[in-house]
Amino acid sequence: MKSMTGFGRGEAERDGYRFTVEIKTVNHRYFEPSVRLSRQLAALEANVRNRLKETIVRGKTDVFITFVDHSDKQGLVSINEPLLESYVTALREAAARLDLRDTLCAGDILRFPDVLTQEDNNEDAETLWPILEEAMDQALEHLNAMRVKEGEHLKADLLEKIRTLENCHAKLLEQAPLVVEAYKERLHTRMDELIAKGTLEPGRLEAEVTVFADKCAIDEELTRLSSHFAQFRQTVELAEPVGRKLDFLTQELNRETNTIASKANALGISRTALDMKNEIEKIREQIQNIE
Repeated sequence: MKSMTGFGRGEAERDGYRFTVEIKTVNHRYFEPSVRLSRQLAALEANVRNRLKETIVRGKTDVFITFVDHSDKQGLVSINEPLLESYVTALREAAARLDLRDTLCAGDILRFPDVLTQEDNNEDAETLWPILEEAMDQALEHLNAMRVKEGEHLKADLLEKIRTLENCHAKLLEQAPLVVEAYKERLHTRMDELIAKGTLEPGRLEAEVTVFADKCAIDEELTRLSSHFAQFRQTVELAEPVGRKLDFLTQELNRETNTIASKANALGISRTALDMKNEIEKIREQIQNIE
């Protein structure tokens, strides 16, 4: 089980080309990648996204790629001579009109915009992909290790919360039969009084108890909860993304607990159901961080 939160960094250098890749992920309902590449490497964005999809299923993913070219093919610097002559002419004419001393030097003029230009290295971006891929693989490996480690902490926490729910479940198993028996005793006493007065038929007691038992029975909900607990434990051990499955199971846990709370006719059951709802909400929040 993996967390959706993590960070990984990788670096690769070959033939004077160096790539540094940093990948940061946070929780998100879907896989949402954001790749930052220079214009020169724009053709590699599809490769980068496809490589991410092989490792990351869910999460907002930011990829920062730094490229440094120290090769002997790096772009050459050239001077835009026509533009340079225009700058010189314009400045000297202005100096003559304003009676200013001509102090122009090459260093001053070359700082003007677009006088110096650097030719792009026309190295095919695809030939750079193996180097970038190596850096990406390192970053993804570190990212994955962090996500797995955080996932182990999340799994331990979730299993502890499931144990808490199972303890509440055990209390409900003990309390549920007592509710009907307590109601039956109270109703029996009341009906004895009414029968003694001749205002109630004896068979009415069983009918009333049957109706009450049917309304407050939570046996089916308790059985389904037990099944959901087992499925939850199995799911967190799967070697695949489990966030969506756990989210569904958590919704089912909440559904059954709400039904129990609505049927509760005893303070003890109401309190236990409320404790379960609080714990399920904590589980729901944790699951939002799981891939």
